[in-house]
Amino acid sequence: MDLQLKGRVAFITGPAKGMGAAITRAFAAEGCRFVLVGRDLAAIEPVAAEVRGKGADAIVVGCDLTDAGQCNDAARAGLSKFGRIDVLVNVAGGSGPVGKSGVETTPEEFDEIVTLNMNGCFHTIRAVLPQMIERRYGKIVNVGGTFGMHGKAGRMSYSASKWGLRGMTKTFAIEAGPFNVNVNYVAPGMVDGPRFRDKVCADMARRLNITPEEAAERHAADYALRRITVDQDVANACLFFASDVSRQITGADLPVDGGWAML
Repeated sequence: MDLQLKGRVAFITGPAKGMGAAITRAFAAEGCRFVLVGRDLAAIEPVAAEVRGKGADAIVVGCDLTDAGQCNDAARAGLSKFGRIDVLVNVAGGSGPVGKSGVETTPEEFDEIVTLNMNGCFHTIRAVLPQMIERRYGKIVNVGGTFGMHGKAGRMSYSASKWGLRGMTKTFAIEAGPFNVNVNYVAPGMVDGPRFRDKVCADMARRLNITPEEAAERHAADYALRRITVDQDVANACLFFASDVSRQITGADLPVDGGWAML
């Protein structure tokens, strides 16, 4: 199926590694152009060089997503380069404390992850949405998590931030809908990679006195499909929401978790 994304301009936050890099590569394969945004320019540049080597036009913009002014500047840089921004994919975020109860979580830890996971998306949406409304076209994809759909002990601050992002997504979908702008939420489950292996599995392994490999198997056993999500699964969901194949879907929550949050 031709997703008709060739030439579209995608503003992607957190493209340096993991899901963000996989999403950038997937959009490049569809012929997109890029505004790649984040704090660590040295980490983003290899991904930018990779997609440029495959024919994509891409600029890299330094930006602290918790700073509204910097997000506005990043959007202006994209508009100056390409004249428009068609797609916003908010990938950047953090995991917050793992294995801490709500009582054990410090106010500083809570504020840090809520600020990053919610304010960052709020700032970028406010920065790019006005020109989408003016042009009567746009796709916004917020990458959240299934713990924003289903509570999880030991992940209170992360869960709270992703529940909040869902609410933000739905409200923006209502407000932007009359202007032909779709706003949706992709919710990965556990995604295989360094964060999953080194933090989540390591924490379970310590608590249960098992190996990290056994911890990964226990996580997989929680899912109907008995497997852990990989970066490409998330990238495919983002492509769907960024394309006109999903033209009649907005304000939706799409769990990409092998069957957990919705079952």
